[in-house]
Amino acid sequence: MIDAPQSWPCEICSKPSVPRVHDGCTDRVRQNLTALPGLYRELAGALHPGRRGGAGRSGTRTAPLPCSLDALDLRARGGIEGILATWSADLCEREGWTLPVYGTVETAVDGYADLLATNLLRICDEHPAVREFADELRQIVGQARRIITGEKPPRRIPVACPCGQVLRVTLDTAGARCPGCDVQYGHGELLGLPLAERRVAA
Repeated sequence: MIDAPQSWPCEICSKPSVPRVHDGCTDRVRQNLTALPGLYRELAGALHPGRRGGAGRSGTRTAPLPCSLDALDLRARGGIEGILATWSADLCEREGWTLPVYGTVETAVDGYADLLATNLLRICDEHPAVREFADELRQIVGQARRIITGEKPPRRIPVACPCGQVLRVTLDTAGARCPGCDVQYGHGELLGLPLAERRVAA
């Protein structure tokens, strides 16, 4: 009789998995990495208020800002580029590689996204902070898409951990650690927690 492969919690979603990270979770991280260069370019069209994702408001007494600050932040050095550069520097330091240097923010976004995507299986197999890596990519991709489309941020739902701590999650929250009891919850486990009771002011 052949023994079933040993499984343990996926490092990203916490569901039982044979590899360290589910293939599905790996694919989602790869999709986010490959999406970022295109989103970076699309954000150029969301810079001006009144266009998609613009921050201007009609009917106010003050003139609208000349550009969308949220879009500008993501396109500036330290925005999308900063997230990708930080994780690329971490990967290169761990592997003993020389970190590539790029002349412009756009070429850096392209280059670092490609570097991380090329070495994604290595990151998923070995990196101790792969969950944080996946979460940061998911969050910045979601933020960029909301700015481009003008979509509102997802509504946060308060759920109660058995320890009494209230966690605020969205329907696409990949996972969260409870600060009260330090239990790590995966996506399905978070959505299975009971809704937190609203406290009515006396």
